[in-house]
Amino acid sequence: MKTIVVATDFSERSDRAIQRAKLLAREFDAMLYLVHVVDDDQAQEIVLAEQAASTQLLEKLTYSLGEIDAVKCDFRVVLGQSFIGITQAAQDLGADLIVIGPHRRQRLRDILVGTTAERTIRTADRPVLMANGVPTGSYRRAIAASDLSAYSETMIRNATSLGLLDRLNVSLLHVFSAPEVALMNRASMNDDDIQSYIEEGRKRVREEVSSFMDRIKIDGMSTILKPATTNIAETICETANELSAELIVIGTCSRSVIIRALMGSVTEGVLRNSDRDVLAIPAPQNGTVS
Repeated sequence: MKTIVVATDFSERSDRAIQRAKLLAREFDAMLYLVHVVDDDQAQEIVLAEQAASTQLLEKLTYSLGEIDAVKCDFRVVLGQSFIGITQAAQDLGADLIVIGPHRRQRLRDILVGTTAERTIRTADRPVLMANGVPTGSYRRAIAASDLSAYSETMIRNATSLGLLDRLNVSLLHVFSAPEVALMNRASMNDDDIQSYIEEGRKRVREEVSSFMDRIKIDGMSTILKPATTNIAETICETANELSAELIVIGTCSRSVIIRALMGSVTEGVLRNSDRDVLAIPAPQNGTVS
C-alpha cells in the first residue's frame, strides 16, 4: 500500500478517519492525501470562500501530520458532489485505499439516496475503509465475511494484496442459511433439537468452506461457521464483537435504489450497524472474476 486518500469534511467523524489513515500511513510508509470536496452547486462567491477556508484548514492539518506525526502528507480541494469528488480524487492520485468516517444516520434520506459514505463505497473502484471505531493502534484481529462465491475469492485476494491482513489474526466467517431455526423456536422445540439441527447444517457446509480455503490459499486464516438465525449482517456484526475484531472485511455489489430500499444488502447492513471498522472491497469493474 503506497498511497492513501482520506476524505474530510472537518467533522468529528472525519477526524476519526484521519487518525486511522495516519496510523496506516505510518505503518506502511505510505503517502497520505487529505481530500475535501466543496459543493459547486451554489453561488460562485460561496464556492470560492469555502475553497479558500478549506485550503487554510488543510494546510494546517498537513503541516501537523508531517511535522508532528512524521507522515508524508499533501492535500487536495476538489469541486463537485462529495462522493464523486472523493472517488475521482482517489483515481487521479492512484490511491490504493480510500478512508472515510462513519456515516451520519438520517433515516428517511438514507433509505432514498444513501449517505455520502455509502455512496462512496458503492461507486468506488478501489477498497474503501470506513473508520467506525476510535483508533487506538494498529489492527490486531479481523474477520473476512464470505459467501464462498467466486466474487468472495477475488474480494479476499484483493484485501490481502493491500497488505492490511498480513500482520493480523484473520478468520474467514461464513454465515450459512438456517431458516428453519426461527420456525423451530416458534414451535417451542427444545434447545438440544435446535442445536442438533444447526450442527447438521454446519457439517453440510464444512466441505464447501474447505474447498474455498484450498482455492484462496491463505496461510494461517482460521474459519468460523455461523447459522443465520437473525439476518446475515447482524450475525457478522455480532461475531466481530464476540471476537473483539477491530476490522470487518466484506465485498460490495451494485443494487438499484428500489431494490436497496425494499431488501437492503448484507454490505449495507454491516455498514449501517457495525461499530467496528469496515473494509469494503469492490467487485471487479468488468464483471469478471479471477
